Amino acid sequence: MKILVINAGSSSLKYQLIDMENESVLAKGGCERIGIPGGKLIHKAHGETFTFEQEMPSHTDAIALVLEKLVDKTAGVIKSMDEIDAVGHRVVASGEAFKKPTLVDDDVMVTMEEIAELAPLHNPAAILGVNACRKVMPGKKMVLVFDTSFHATMPDYAYMYAIDYDDYKTYKVRRYGAHGTSHKYVAGEAAKFLKKDLADLNLITCHLGNGSSISAVKGGVCIDTSMGFTPLAGVPMGTRSGDIDVAAIDFLCNKKGMSIDEGLTYLNKKCGMLGISGVSSDFRDLAAAKAEGNDRARLALDMFAYGCKKYLGAYMAVLGGLDAIVFTAGIGENTPDVRAAVVEGLEAFGIEIDREKNEFKNDGTIHDISGAGSRVRILVIPTNEEIMIARETAALL
Repeated sequence: MKILVINAGSSSLKYQLIDMENESVLAKGGCERIGIPGGKLIHKAHGETFTFEQEMPSHTDAIALVLEKLVDKTAGVIKSMDEIDAVGHRVVASGEAFKKPTLVDDDVMVTMEEIAELAPLHNPAAILGVNACRKVMPGKKMVLVFDTSFHATMPDYAYMYAIDYDDYKTYKVRRYGAHGTSHKYVAGEAAKFLKKDLADLNLITCHLGNGSSISAVKGGVCIDTSMGFTPLAGVPMGTRSGDIDVAAIDFLCNKKGMSIDEGLTYLNKKCGMLGISGVSSDFRDLAAAKAEGNDRARLALDMFAYGCKKYLGAYMAVLGGLDAIVFTAGIGENTPDVRAAVVEGLEAFGIEIDREKNEFKNDGTIHDISGAGSRVRILVIPTNEEIMIARETAALL
């Protein structure tokens, strides 16, 4: 079985064609500047990178170009579209409408339009990608895989906000979380690495990137996660504020003459590491600035590590014990100083990092960076959301 995985953005589209026999990636790439002059497709196959400069007025044009290159005599990896068994689409938010991967049909797409407002920066783009694939690949099975579905197992007392219950029932305002595909993938990989049944493990999975979220996973099931109704909640991130007193937003909006929409843009785009440091949202830049004596860069990094540490403590409590902490995503996989800072001072809880092992160069494999005396394993596991989406798609079919 061959699965085409699609991750559509508002002006971009990423893809991977995966052979599920051995989970090998036959080809992958991305379309840039869809609907914008200067369109480009970067396609990787056969160990080579091919660049095609071509205008793509719409996502339909982008999908058509991708399919054309997949069967190209030089850059292609299949002989015809018949070799693609299904398409798996990454979707950020499902609301309460979908709690597991879902086969696409007309009714499903109507519901997708209705819940688009739950992730206005992401869901409309996903809808464009699905509709484009349905147009270019009529009759091909398509599956929606939601970032939020892994978190659908949270108990009501964990996902509810203490708002008027009737407003929750009417507007579905609650904690949904994000990065669920990544959290699910690394939890499963942790169990394999530890040679234990996932059902017997208590894990805290830390997806740390420009957007960061932390999840408590008990027996393979998510029981809590740091992001909320939107990906704005939780630890401070690259440009997002993370958790904040909502009354402070009203205060800031009044002082700065901002509307609610402008206030949300401010919290999503101008805060976090960028806002605190005044340097960058990139942790590499922050580390360099800190080394040069920039105290605001130091403060931003300290706030991030402290925020993560607080979630670790909270989730150890709700799990009732901990077997392993998993770091993943761009920062989690590539920034030793951040990993060390997050677990520093937790030795009393049986959490101890090996400083030397922590300094490894990311080679795409799993690394155990636990100290010799650590009762809790500390793992760094490269995430692979595309493989997880392909697995979910194949399983549903």
